[in-house]
Amino acid sequence: MKICFLGTNGWYDTAAGNTVCVLVESRSEYLIFDAGNGLHKLDKYIKGGKSIRLFLSHYHLDHIIGLHALKKFHFSRPLEIYGPPGLKAALNRFLDAPYTVPAGKLPFKIRLHELGSRGEKCPDNVIYRPLRHSGHCYGYRAVLEKRSIAYCTDTGICDNLYSLAENADVFISECSYRSGTRADANWPHLDPRQAALIARKANAKRLYLTHFDASIYLTQKDRRGAQKEAREFFRNTWSAKDDMVLSL
Repeated sequence: MKICFLGTNGWYDTAAGNTVCVLVESRSEYLIFDAGNGLHKLDKYIKGGKSIRLFLSHYHLDHIIGLHALKKFHFSRPLEIYGPPGLKAALNRFLDAPYTVPAGKLPFKIRLHELGSRGEKCPDNVIYRPLRHSGHCYGYRAVLEKRSIAYCTDTGICDNLYSLAENADVFISECSYRSGTRADANWPHLDPRQAALIARKANAKRLYLTHFDASIYLTQKDRRGAQKEAREFFRNTWSAKDDMVLSL
């Protein structure tokens, strides 16, 4: 199994990275978490006819803007997209003129699964929990080949963070702020210290920091500083960077 960080920025693209997108490949399927501009790199990694499922945390633009690149792909199977309430309204509007190529004109089918709606649920190997952000936002936990991966971005501290990360082989957490930054109560996010303490309390095995606020973490050196700080509280921490690939 592989985890590919296709985009690791929050808010907007910089020389340090594209906006957030994570690809997980198992023997039988591909799982994608969020669709920032890193999504355009998918065709470097996706091969063959495995099922492809995309899980959106929420609909802020830095998490869906990469959908503009869907026209370049030629998937052999439908793209299954899952997300919180508002999925159909958001994507039916965004995947249409004048913003991008309409969904109906893409070279593959798209199926939308609005979680929480009647009859809609995640695949059996994925669970979701609401996180603490400015609107509906979900964190996810997937089990593939007996390995567990928790993906939690755009959130302040909340109980569901701990439950999703509990005993996870890999905990992928946002790291938008610097430690000591006064947080905006209307836009909750985490800093490296908070992410590390969550990983430690949840007994996660490894922590990867991502979704670095583009206006705060300007360089890879800045990100390495976040990694160094987080390691003071949770040793097995790494700052993710674009095109980093993990083998589990």
